Amino acid sequence: MTIKTALITGVTGQDGSYLAELLLEKGYRVVGMVRRSSTVNFDRIAHLQEVENMEIVQGDLLDQLSLIDILKEWQPSEVYNLAAQSFVPTSWKQPVLTGEFTALGVTRVLDAIRIVNPEIRFYQASSSEMFGKVQEVPQKETTPFYPRSPYGVAKVYGHWITVNYRESYGLFACSGILFNHESPRRGLEFVTHKVTHAVARIKLGLQKELHLGNLEARRDWGYAGDYVQAMYLMLQQDKPDDYVVATGETHSVGELCQVAFDCVGLNWQNHVITDQKFYRPAEVDLLIGDPSKAHAILGWKPSVNFKELIQMMVESNLEQEAKNKK
Repeated sequence: MTIKTALITGVTGQDGSYLAELLLEKGYRVVGMVRRSSTVNFDRIAHLQEVENMEIVQGDLLDQLSLIDILKEWQPSEVYNLAAQSFVPTSWKQPVLTGEFTALGVTRVLDAIRIVNPEIRFYQASSSEMFGKVQEVPQKETTPFYPRSPYGVAKVYGHWITVNYRESYGLFACSGILFNHESPRRGLEFVTHKVTHAVARIKLGLQKELHLGNLEARRDWGYAGDYVQAMYLMLQQDKPDDYVVATGETHSVGELCQVAFDCVGLNWQNHVITDQKFYRPAEVDLLIGDPSKAHAILGWKPSVNFKELIQMMVESNLEQEAKNKK
């Protein structure tokens, strides 16, 4: 029996690490692509590096030749493009770089597939940030995009170029429009992990305050471990298509704080301070996805609810901070 090979760009990120685990469990050979850098962070996949059928290779979304070489050498049947400059506030500070990775990088991967083997199945990580100033509630696959950040704009390009290559060249190319998804592996710069990390430190007496921006902003938060299953399922269908992946619930940043501080028996209002420097130049006020298409066609549903997710993250941060304190 021939072993299937999957290439994951962005394998060192939150989603890449969970997806690599899932595919290895399913018997794939996983080829994880990383950029050549003096500071590559392998923390999220350190436990996988000695696993049989896990390979790490160097490549770059800015260098199409490196992508072509990887496809020729490893001959994957599936490619999951998760690599991007994905922190929204940074996209205002580095808009051109964000466009190079998050928009044109998608084109380079798609074109490499077209050149090397058009039978490769392709997954593009689209984002709820494409909806931005939402044109309908909840947001579904047919909702018009209105991005409110350079990151959101770049993701819209990446989304539509995926559709274009599907329609122009007949590629099996799918986009997952994923709403916010979190886990203990989330980067500390993201608001969920910023909150749960601060809660742990405040509980342990390591800090007193937490400075945040817009507490009224509402998001549809799910668990990253659930969402990578939807990515996998998209590439197992008979026809390529695009899917919203979400919980269908929305919660404010204020609610996030309340749930997180409740986990350790503290009143969030005694510790959280609103700080103008954390407001975005153009705010996204409300995101809530309609995942009914993913439910119906993929058979996908989330298994972890909002409170369980936040508790999982707080407990992980408490354990880590207690170790660091010793």
